[in-house]
Amino acid sequence: MSGFVYLVGAGPGDPGLLTLRGREVLERAQAVIYDYLVHTDILEYAPKDALLQKMGKQGHGAQHPQDAITERIIELAKQGLRVVRLKGGDPSIFGRMGEEALAITEAGIPVEIIPGVTAASGAAAYAGIPLTHRDYAPCVTLVTGHRRGDGGEGPEIDWNALGKLGGTIAIYMGMMQLEGVVEELIKAGRSPDTPLVVVHRATWPEQRVIESTLAGVVEKVRDEVIPPPSLVIVGEVVKARSRLGWFEKSPLKGRQILVTRALAQSRELCHLLKERGAVPIELPLIELRAFGHRSGIDSTLRRLFAYDWVIFSSTNAVEFTFERLHELKLDARVFGAARVMAIGPKTAECLETFGIRADAVPEKFIAESIVEEFKKMDGLKGMKVIIPRAKEARELVPEELEKMGAKVETVAIYENVRPEPHPLALQVVRQKMIDAVTLASPSAAVNYLQLLEEEKLEKDFAPCIVIGPSTEKKALSLGLPVVGMGEEYTVEGMVAALEKYFGSKENKG
Repeated sequence: MSGFVYLVGAGPGDPGLLTLRGREVLERAQAVIYDYLVHTDILEYAPKDALLQKMGKQGHGAQHPQDAITERIIELAKQGLRVVRLKGGDPSIFGRMGEEALAITEAGIPVEIIPGVTAASGAAAYAGIPLTHRDYAPCVTLVTGHRRGDGGEGPEIDWNALGKLGGTIAIYMGMMQLEGVVEELIKAGRSPDTPLVVVHRATWPEQRVIESTLAGVVEKVRDEVIPPPSLVIVGEVVKARSRLGWFEKSPLKGRQILVTRALAQSRELCHLLKERGAVPIELPLIELRAFGHRSGIDSTLRRLFAYDWVIFSSTNAVEFTFERLHELKLDARVFGAARVMAIGPKTAECLETFGIRADAVPEKFIAESIVEEFKKMDGLKGMKVIIPRAKEARELVPEELEKMGAKVETVAIYENVRPEPHPLALQVVRQKMIDAVTLASPSAAVNYLQLLEEEKLEKDFAPCIVIGPSTEKKALSLGLPVVGMGEEYTVEGMVAALEKYFGSKENKG
């Protein structure tokens, strides 16, 4: 039985530019053949058991000949697999789509072609440049910089005609032949003062935009050391960049931020950082595990209905509680008439996914706010309270509630352990290529200090942003350089604190 091949454009870099259709087929793929320009985050949409194979060309060195790539795609499809050929940009624009699609169909295998955001569109948008403008750029030309005389393939480009055409020119793969291309355009009549930009790593957090003119670009690129992949945009439209440039304005653009949260929890923070042009470096210093001593946990969970209040201080406590309830073949009905308190809106939202609407959600997202919330009520005298929590949790809340007359029990539903560090992320830390560190719990602060001591690094080698007061208190007690904390004690608050810190730092020069 023959399989099926999808030729999918992955966009120029930013994973958010992948089309919905592209994601849809990727989620159903059994094999993915991807090239060097595809962001690895996009590969996460593929099923866990899908074959992932990198094949393509990098710069001017061909790691895999085109024939070998096509043969591999056909080989997998003939095994009856759904094969996604994932290509940077749009496969139909300098992406060898024509050659691959024809060879695949000639082999009797059906093909679907899914377009992507091409590099010219991505580079222009993220550089704040319109490719066309009704006043001075009625057309745009997409052209490869590879010239046949320089070893490029295909017919020779008529640069003379192209130079006289006017409008905007977007030059793909032109860095190696840039000097010759510039000479041809000026010879064709383009003014040496024609503005242009070179966009390196378009739409990626490390995007760089070099502004110049036809006459000055060769020397400037040489001075700036701009390697491939880069795209050149030539034309009067470049002048709009001074007003429309938006991507570089984020104070986090290009900043390498160490994310120390547990891997299962880091996705939201990493997503927020990437949206702002930062480069998250994931080095989990916390791993959350269900607490091993089950007998006491199980007996408590089976009688949650016997308590007056059940207090959850985090989404972790909620998720581990309901994970164990599910294993015990129990559900939300076990709460009976017990009232439920959630610390912070995220915890409340998490509870709702399990069918529980919190009876109380303190305004402040810290454990101490529990005490203040109960003071607003009728009190707790004689009431039975249970707090599912981490094994390492502080005793402040139970002690304060007991002072109010409550009968408080705690149950360690999960524990924090320190995982083995990822070698690539650890190497970035060793090289001191970190602009800031995020700490989302006191345990993360403790483990971060241990890491610094093991690697013989100074405590102050990078500023720390913390999620809330308890983490701040612990980090400061350890001598870590805390420079910010969000007004809201959430990952969004941490990102806002990062923006504030780096924004004020830039303003000070």
